Amino acid sequence: MRKWMIGVALAASMAGSAWAQGAEIEGVIGSQIEAFKADNFSQAFEFASPSIRGIFRTPENFGRMVTQGYPMVWRPAEVTYLELREENGSYWQMVQIVDAKGRVHVLDYRMLETEAGWKINGVQLLESAGISA
Repeated sequence: MRKWMIGVALAASMAGSAWAQGAEIEGVIGSQIEAFKADNFSQAFEFASPSIRGIFRTPENFGRMVTQGYPMVWRPAEVTYLELREENGSYWQMVQIVDAKGRVHVLDYRMLETEAGWKINGVQLLESAGISA
């Protein structure tokens, strides 16, 4: 009976930890989206991983990439967090974004845990883009 109680406590602890990670990850993505909505590309750049920051080098380059390649992230009408999953040691947060024209886009955010907290290590647009809400 005692082993069962320890197992239940361990499972509850692990579930709580996964929930906390999910909340932290959603917070990072949400904060970056809020920075984009305010055209604060310097702040948005802070949520990018070191490798992404190295690729784009400046907040201005990063902002240009987002406004031209991911306008739904720059000016979302609605953001919904879907599945958080772990694949081969990487965490992926799926996010549904409805743009200003009512089109639904599903994006997969690759997350990286650093000493400074969670950072966004890439975003891919999934196939459902263009569906109307």
